[in-house]
Amino acid sequence: MRLFLDANVLFTAAYSGEGVARSLFALAGAGVCALCTSAFALEEARRNFALKAPAKLAGLEQLLPGILLVPEPAPERVRQAQELPLPPKDAPIMAAAVACATDLMVTGDRRDFGHLFGRVVDGVKVASPREALGEVLKRMEETGEAG
Repeated sequence: MRLFLDANVLFTAAYSGEGVARSLFALAGAGVCALCTSAFALEEARRNFALKAPAKLAGLEQLLPGILLVPEPAPERVRQAQELPLPPKDAPIMAAAVACATDLMVTGDRRDFGHLFGRVVDGVKVASPREALGEVLKRMEETGEAG
């Protein structure tokens, strides 16, 4: 199972060594799922650290080896994402998740993505970190990868 991580999930996982977002990294490290993001999302996470918690930026850099950086989406795909509707700052995130054919687009941004939670957009399900964790654990059980 492949998960595309939004900037806020990257921020949360790097900020705290515990919690749901960090659990996704632990499962990826165990080979249960794969994590990816885009340079656009990564740069947003870095900007947020610079503004809110510069001392914690090293935590983000430490997580990067476990994340596949996917190519940026074509402008047409970004325009399609804006029609969902998504704000200009979030459309490239959804577009990148769709372009790389991930299973889940994981975000904690309920304000801008809330209307899409649980919905499948061009083959990609939009999920909160908690929902994504549940999906990964369920898939792990179904495939017998547990324990």
